[in-house]
Formats: sequence, structure tokens, C-alpha cells
Amino acid sequence: MQNSIIEEDLTIEGDIKSEQGHVEIKGKVIGDVTAKSVTIHINGSIDGALKAATVNVEGSQTGSIDCTDLTLTATSNVRADVIAQTMTAQSGGSLAGKLQVTGKT
Repeated sequence: MQNSIIEEDLTIEGDIKSEQGHVEIKGKVIGDVTAKSVTIHINGSIDGALKAATVNVEGSQTGSIDCTDLTLTATSNVRADVIAQTMTAQSGGSLAGKLQVTGKT
């Protein structure tokens, strides 16, 4: 699996697509992100739609999330409509929006 990293000092305006890769967001993305898995690090943020099999949020995300497995850490700040099969959330994390957890199929 390919690994792409958006570093802390980088802002991307536009969509990112890496269907078979892992994308790590340490900086800022203004646009949609599609990948096999995505990690938004503590200082990272996405403002747009996020679609991936596995999503780990330590930072912030605004827009929408469509995934299989979602993990929200204690530092996460999510303002999004979420559809996930499974979700794990640590105490202290923030989620505002519509949430639909469908369960494993």
C-alpha cells in the first residue's frame, strides 16, 4: 500500500485520491479525500468529504465521512455527517452532525 503524507506546513486546495493508499494529514486539506485509509493527525485538518475504508481522526474534519471503520481519539474535532460500519470513540473527542453506524455486514 502506498503512503502519502501532507506535512504540517502544507495546505492543499483540491481533491486527493489514492484509492489503494494510505494518506496521513498533518497539514490542511481543503477538498475531498478518497483513499484506502486516512489518518488526520492532531494538527491536521480536512475541510471536505472524506471517504475511506479506515479513518482515524486525531485532528479536525468538517464536511462528511463515509467509511467502514472510524476511530475518534480524545483530541478529535469532527463537524460532519458520518456513515460508518463501526466506530470507536475515546472520551474527550468531539462529534457534531448526523451519525449513522450500520454495524458489520
